[in-house]
Amino acid sequence: MNPHSARMPAEWHPQSLLWIGFPHDPVEWPGFLGRAQEQIAAFANAVAETGQEVRLIVRDAANRARAQALCSSRVMLEERRYGDIWLRDTGPLVVQDGAGRQVARRFGFNGWGGKYLMEGDQEIGAELGASVGLPVETCDWILEGGALDGDGTGLVATTEQCLLNPNRNPQLSRAEIEARLARDLGFQRVLWLGEGLINDHTDGHVDNLARFVAPGVLALPRATGGDDPNAAIYADARARAEAFGVAVREVPSPGRVESQGRIEPASYMNFAITSKLVVVPTYGTAHDDDGVAAIADLFPDRETVGILADAVLAGGGSFHCSSQQLPMI
Repeated sequence: MNPHSARMPAEWHPQSLLWIGFPHDPVEWPGFLGRAQEQIAAFANAVAETGQEVRLIVRDAANRARAQALCSSRVMLEERRYGDIWLRDTGPLVVQDGAGRQVARRFGFNGWGGKYLMEGDQEIGAELGASVGLPVETCDWILEGGALDGDGTGLVATTEQCLLNPNRNPQLSRAEIEARLARDLGFQRVLWLGEGLINDHTDGHVDNLARFVAPGVLALPRATGGDDPNAAIYADARARAEAFGVAVREVPSPGRVESQGRIEPASYMNFAITSKLVVVPTYGTAHDDDGVAAIADLFPDRETVGILADAVLAGGGSFHCSSQQLPMI
């Protein structure tokens, strides 16, 4: 593939379908599994209701039956072997070459730096790509999809905390990582942000911090309340983005969200953009309505809805993390 013709479409590009992972492991969601399943099903139903094809990936027959009880008949169920539901990271990253051919790119996956290695997660990306008839090409370094957010013009945002973390690709320098982003995904310019959210299991994935909402336009959280634990992280991200030259649009954060005394990486920025709908995770805080409204303003061409995701978050992510789109050609 010619690296200069490879292009990874922005998430707002029309989509053929959306894959979503269905929670199945009670160890990952201790005390929260049932509610997490309900919240993921609500996400799948909302997207399917718009007419977009949704393929909900379920682990086994028992989980198929559970999903069937929660989902509308518009949601397609596929049984596959996987561990975690975070298909943004383990699913295929689909690029288009200069001839308009779609290719599923798969990267090495090491359980977010060796923290969460589960059966099936290294294979599911290739399986999903092959299931829709795409050629699958494997790249020779470790990368998760949630570590990147592109604007469709060759510009990508990421964080130093994740992509430069020695638990991913210790042999690669920043310049070498930039070269591979260009070679494998067509990203010619990299906006390096610093840290991700406190206690993010992924070592600071950018899709929980900063999202492109139009070419050259980046949405970032604004600290809410004097005790917002990520205030300095948001301010640093804004300073870097503005110095780089992108336009910044602010979205109020959920504020301080704790569970059993632990700060949770709750973020409205983990919204999923689908062909006709933007789905924003909410957490039962006083700022939910303001967060959803601010994101709705950024997508005047789509409906925007907020869906409760506090139980999904208990497993380490939210709606964007759990999904992966197949762009239309």
